[in-house]
Amino acid sequence: MATDRVKPQLVFVHGIGGPREPQQQLAEWKQALAHGARTAGYASEISALTMDWSADSSFAYYGDLFTTGQGQGAGQGAGGGGESDDQQAQLTLDLLAELLDELAALPEHRGNRGLDRVRAQLRPGEQAQGTLNTVRHLNRMLAAVAAVPGLSWGARRLSRVELLGILSQPGRYLRRAEPDAAGRTLDQRIRARVLGCLDPSRPAIVLAHSLGTVVALESLAEYTGPVSLFVTVGSPITTRGVVWPLLRPRPPATPESVAAWADFRDGDDVVVPKRRLADAVSPNSAGIRPTPHRLESATLWSHDATRYLRREEVAGPVMETLAALTAARS
Repeated sequence: MATDRVKPQLVFVHGIGGPREPQQQLAEWKQALAHGARTAGYASEISALTMDWSADSSFAYYGDLFTTGQGQGAGQGAGGGGESDDQQAQLTLDLLAELLDELAALPEHRGNRGLDRVRAQLRPGEQAQGTLNTVRHLNRMLAAVAAVPGLSWGARRLSRVELLGILSQPGRYLRRAEPDAAGRTLDQRIRARVLGCLDPSRPAIVLAHSLGTVVALESLAEYTGPVSLFVTVGSPITTRGVVWPLLRPRPPATPESVAAWADFRDGDDVVVPKRRLADAVSPNSAGIRPTPHRLESATLWSHDATRYLRREEVAGPVMETLAALTAARS
C-alpha cells in the first residue's frame, strides 16, 4: 500500500545495561511515552501511538553485543588482556572521575570526605603513572566508591560489579576495537543495529537515552533518510575527558538528515555533563543544532529512561511531530 511506504518510524535507542528483552522494553518505553503524551494533552492520540497506528515503532537493541566477543572486558579481573585492557580501564577511570566530580557538586554530597578521598585517589601523581597497573587501580577505585558512606545512585547502593557495568560500556564502544570474524569492530556492529531499524524511504523520529545518544548520533551521521525529530535524553555526549574527544566524525555536528533536535537533561542527572549540547555541537547545513531543555524531577535517580519519557516536556514534541507526519499522509 502506498500509505505504508510513507508511514513514519519511531525508533528507540537504549543506553547502558545488561541483557534485556527488546519487545518488553519497547512496550515499557511506549507506555512511558504515552503517560507523558496524556499529560501533554494528547490523550486522544495515545492508542495510535501504543498500537503503532501513527508510526511503526522499534527498539534498537545492542546490549547483547557487550556480552559476546571480548566477554568480560577490561577491569573485571580477567587479566592477561595487555595493552587493550589498560586502555579500556583508563577510559573507564576517566569516566568514573567525571561522574564523581558531578556527584561532588550536588548539595547532598558536599563535605562528603569519603567521596573527596576517592576523587583524589583516582588521579594519582605523575610519578605513579609509569608503573601503575591501570586495571588493578580501576578495581580498587570501584570498590572504594562502592564503600563510600552516604553515596548511592537511586534508592540503593551499587556494588563494584554494577558500577563497572555502568562505566565500561561507553569506553568499550568508543575504543573502536573488539573486531568480529568479519573485521567489524564493536562500535560498528552496534551502529548496524540502529541503522537496521531505519528505512531511508520513510520519515523517522529517533529517541535515544544515555549511551544510546552517542550511538544514535554517530549512526545518524551515516544515515541518508529523513529524521523529522531527534530526541536525546540523559546524554553524556559532552563528557569532556572521555566521550566528547572520541566522537566521530569530528567536529561533532548535527547529522545532515536531522530536521530538529531536542535535548533533555534533568538537573539532578549526574550522567549528563553541565556543558550543554547546544553550545558544543555544530549545526548542520540547514542550521539545525540541539535545542536544550532542562528538567527538574527531585528524584534520587533521575537518569532512568522511562522517567524522562513520562515527562510531558519530552512526549510533547514527539507527539507534535507524529501529528504533523500523520497529517502529511492524509
